[in-house]
Amino acid sequence: MSFQAYLDAIEDKTGRTPRELVEQANERGFDSPAVKATEIVDWLKADYGLGRGHAMALVHVIKKGPQISEKHVGSDGTHRDESAELWLDGKATRPADE
Repeated sequence: MSFQAYLDAIEDKTGRTPRELVEQANERGFDSPAVKATEIVDWLKADYGLGRGHAMALVHVIKKGPQISEKHVGSDGTHRDESAELWLDGKATRPADE
């Protein structure tokens, strides 16, 4: 599953865009370097029912922003992403070429 597909699935499951969840995380102070991934995963599981894999995709965005490695961009593997910049504003607003 691509990184973007994880974020799209999170939106489907929670009804919130990745950006909305990142903003909530920031309001809670989860973007602090002192906060461990486990704390964020626990919050996402408790409040939104997200499993570890989906939560960890969001942890990456919370801690590192929407940039991902070029490693899988344009590849033909299962983790293939179209862009190194993840779309956080919801599937309905994503440009057609994303």
